[in-house]
Amino acid sequence: MNDNIRDKLSGVFPPMVTPFKNDEIQYDAIIENVEKMNQTGLRGYFVLGTNGEYKALTTEERNRVLKTVVASASKDKIIMAGTGAESTKETIELSIKAAEIGAHMVSLLMPHFFAKKMDDRALATYILDVAEESPVPVLIYNNPSVAAGVLVSEEVIKRVSGHPNVLGMKDSSKGNFKKYLKAASPDFYVLAGSANFFLDLLIEGGIGGVLSLANVFPDECVRLYQLFVENKIDEAKKLSDRLIALNKEVSGTYGVAGVKAAMDIVGFRGGDPRRPLFPLTDDEKKELAKKLRGSGFWKE
Repeated sequence: MNDNIRDKLSGVFPPMVTPFKNDEIQYDAIIENVEKMNQTGLRGYFVLGTNGEYKALTTEERNRVLKTVVASASKDKIIMAGTGAESTKETIELSIKAAEIGAHMVSLLMPHFFAKKMDDRALATYILDVAEESPVPVLIYNNPSVAAGVLVSEEVIKRVSGHPNVLGMKDSSKGNFKKYLKAASPDFYVLAGSANFFLDLLIEGGIGGVLSLANVFPDECVRLYQLFVENKIDEAKKLSDRLIALNKEVSGTYGVAGVKAAMDIVGFRGGDPRRPLFPLTDDEKKELAKKLRGSGFWKE
């Protein structure tokens, strides 16, 4: 079981975007993106995360987006689904539904509406309660930048990492992954939530990454992982530096709208973000195209 879980998490996952046009989801664009990504070495797909703008989707839309990815994904791809909600009850319901649709595991962004009350006891209990009821394994999604500053502590990891249905964490916080790796049980796996520290996390004992840049350049992100596996660390560091520099220009500067615009530029279908977010301006898109060309990863 544990070797199977490790295999399922080892590699690169893109946090799938939800393409919009006039605020309506473009399901044909999701299918097109998945079919292209099926031809790459990506380990699977993280659906309904931050880049998927899942907080801007209705429950019905979330389910349909997940169904679309599940139906389009090749059989070797692992599907993670974001099901975190503000209540334990809703999170359990969403997790059960995601499993019914076909998700292999669920990812829980921490509750944060009552951020000041989200102490170690509250977060650990939330994770364990969901893990007890979820038909599929649970992955913690630690991203304080979109969770009102709520940060999963080392103590929470110690409390939950021994549960047989809590398999690991996608860590998008800054500078904490070494603490989590040290605090976790041996069967708890940590994935990087950013290209900025993906290689560093792998070197320290992490096993994979959910990288926004994998929506744009999946092959290059997978190549970085493969170089690490092959112990070609010097070559990996050079590629990592290039990916980090580009990541700062794309998602670091423009956020979700930048990832989507970059996808459109290189041949995927990113579409617009959903309002109240704005797409990039024409001038911003031109500047972004220059950055993509300069990276050496894309040629028109």
